[in-house]
Amino acid sequence: MNKKSLKILEFDKITSLLKEKASSSLGLKYINELVPSSDYEEVKYMLEETSEAQSILIKRGGINLQGLHDVEDKVKRAKVGASIDPGSLLMVADTLRVARLLNNNLSSSEEEDFNYPIIQALSSGLYTYREVEDKIYNAIVSEVEISDSASSELRSLRRKIIQKNQSIRSKLNGIISSSTYQKYLQDAIISIRGDRFVVPVKAEYRSQVSGIVHDQSSSGATLFIEPMSIVEMNNELRQFRLKEKEEIERILSELSAMVGEISDDILSNQEILGKIDFAFAKGKLSLALKGIEPKLNKENYINIKNGRHPLLDRKSVVGNDIRLGEEFHTLVITGPNTGGKTVTIKTVGLFALMVQSGLHIPADYGTSMCVYDNVFADIGDEQSIEQSLSTFSSHMTNIVSILNEVTENSLVIFDELGAGTDPVEGAGLAIAILEDVNMAGAKCIATTHYSEIKHYALTKEGVENAAVEFDLENLRPTYRLFIGVPGKSNAFAISKRLGLSDYVIDRAKEFIDTDTIAVEDVIHSLEKSRVEAVEEREEASRLRKEIQELKEEYESKLDKIAAQRERLLEEARQEAFRITRQAKEETEAVIKELRRLEQESMSKDKNRKIEELRKEISNSMGALQPSVKNMIVPKTSSKEIKELKPGDEVKVITLNQQGSVVTADNNKKEAVVQIGIMKMNLPFKSLEKAKKDPKSTVTKATRNVIKSKSGRVKNDVDLRGMTLEEAREEVDKYLDDACLAGLEKVTVIHGIGTGVLKSGITEMLKKHKHVKSQRPGQYGEGGMGVTIVTLK
Repeated sequence: MNKKSLKILEFDKITSLLKEKASSSLGLKYINELVPSSDYEEVKYMLEETSEAQSILIKRGGINLQGLHDVEDKVKRAKVGASIDPGSLLMVADTLRVARLLNNNLSSSEEEDFNYPIIQALSSGLYTYREVEDKIYNAIVSEVEISDSASSELRSLRRKIIQKNQSIRSKLNGIISSSTYQKYLQDAIISIRGDRFVVPVKAEYRSQVSGIVHDQSSSGATLFIEPMSIVEMNNELRQFRLKEKEEIERILSELSAMVGEISDDILSNQEILGKIDFAFAKGKLSLALKGIEPKLNKENYINIKNGRHPLLDRKSVVGNDIRLGEEFHTLVITGPNTGGKTVTIKTVGLFALMVQSGLHIPADYGTSMCVYDNVFADIGDEQSIEQSLSTFSSHMTNIVSILNEVTENSLVIFDELGAGTDPVEGAGLAIAILEDVNMAGAKCIATTHYSEIKHYALTKEGVENAAVEFDLENLRPTYRLFIGVPGKSNAFAISKRLGLSDYVIDRAKEFIDTDTIAVEDVIHSLEKSRVEAVEEREEASRLRKEIQELKEEYESKLDKIAAQRERLLEEARQEAFRITRQAKEETEAVIKELRRLEQESMSKDKNRKIEELRKEISNSMGALQPSVKNMIVPKTSSKEIKELKPGDEVKVITLNQQGSVVTADNNKKEAVVQIGIMKMNLPFKSLEKAKKDPKSTVTKATRNVIKSKSGRVKNDVDLRGMTLEEAREEVDKYLDDACLAGLEKVTVIHGIGTGVLKSGITEMLKKHKHVKSQRPGQYGEGGMGVTIVTLK
């Protein structure tokens, strides 16, 4: 990849952002070596690795890589038999701990959707040595302190040192507190010189205190003397400390040897941990940039959706849609200065470099990128003072180098092509350079102010114009790119807005070719029409969306009103039916009483009138009585289900119960639904899709278990011939299966026998979690040889 282009496009700033996301020097090593690849499969692999890391970070909220160190040199020293210091051993233990945790957390997971083959392949290759970790942590407290628990010998020596210290101090306290020695001492204190306990004695009393002089004060007035009575005790203390040092060295040597034995595995871990750290650094950068993995294509085109330059402020940067390589192979961007042309072409170049480095880009989903064998860029002022080259010469030197190296799979980026020289010659030279790049088959994106290049793009097949928008009202760029329309420099309009006289502007126009002015006017008219069309399209889209939302809202309200109306009518019918039925019952009672009183004297006419009265009352009730449909089959769902598949959760409106679809016929609009252990064949109209409760979602595996249990669990369990212990286990398992299958009452057959089995099972059932109640069997159920159990 062209190193000069990497610098011009500021790829180093992207790697700097990436370095901030690394957790250790192991990951930094891979970042420092990161260069864009031109191999399609390698780029695809690196992008997938970044996507996996990003997904794990989102799912887990982060990965703990704290404690990761580069211990390669320390491990190599241990491998050749050298003893390493406590701090280095702690770093080795920390790194082993990180490797173990990553191996446990990433290689396998209980989560069903935790499937990240690239990251998991790395983590599963990590070696774990928990026993080495524990021994190091148990032996070493800090970089300068070895734990007493490192060995029993060390613990014993340190206990002896403490005891000897106390004995010496006790002896010296007796000396400095005695009346005999007090007049000889400069101060009544105990001091240490060279690991030996001493007392400060006045120089003139040197002969009065027998002992070894270890030091004297700067004035010479005080001598620090080790009394003869504690010389031997100090010697013993010295020996204990030497033995302690030897024991510590032995412990460190032993731990270093353990590290040396597994040095090859630790070095292998170092490489893998560096790759994992690097992968998660890429994932963290993707999250920071709100990046996505673009779709890779082999057709050598790019289609960027709402791409934002990754180094600009995310809150203010304007995203643009950019295409190149499908309908056209060269894109010429025109427009005023500071309008965003350079940012646009840098975005394209930097996106290409990031993708080919395995990094996500800040764009929207639907973005497609390809893999170039090289990316060339000529942007900015590259004037070389040392070589005394002008701006034009410097750019031409770079362009010559590009034209010599460009291939059909290259991306070439030019900024202000042909600038810095005579406009006519510069424009002709720029067109010739674009033609040369075109002949090489490369893809090119360039910015310019030359009208000749705009005309060239209008007439040349495979070359397209684009413009950056400029707000003339506010005299500021909008940074929005529009492909297919050439831009205007807007020099006259900007000058007029800034106060330049009209006559000066008119004179300026006289010096411009009339054809050029006409083209500029056409461009202006096209751009104005385009802006109006875009605004109208956006307004139409907004109104269409509002209308759709209002339509959905009113349809929902109508459905609610219809359901409420039906409910109120049904309630009114039921109330009227109740009142009328009561009236009928009262009328019947009256009629019976009349018949009883006038049974003998009643005429046929009266009987006929009474029957007519009864029919009239029945007819009036019939009009109010709820329909058979409403009494037997409740009203259907307001929204008919169009399609169902086995396993879908549905609500059966008829029974107001929730069930699971076993089979479904989407043509006949019928489904077999299982509710508990009951199966029903129901039309789609009587079903509606159930809202899933995340807290009570039953997995497919669980449903399979319930289905299998409900189909083969009997209503009784036979314990005869078993021991009490065997019977308890059998009953416990049976009750679990029966409860899972939904049985309400079961029979436990234990026989009569000696009564041990019966009494033991009875006691067990009293305390069992699934048992609601129990009773002895009655005549016809098995009598005293069985127990009837009611389940909760």
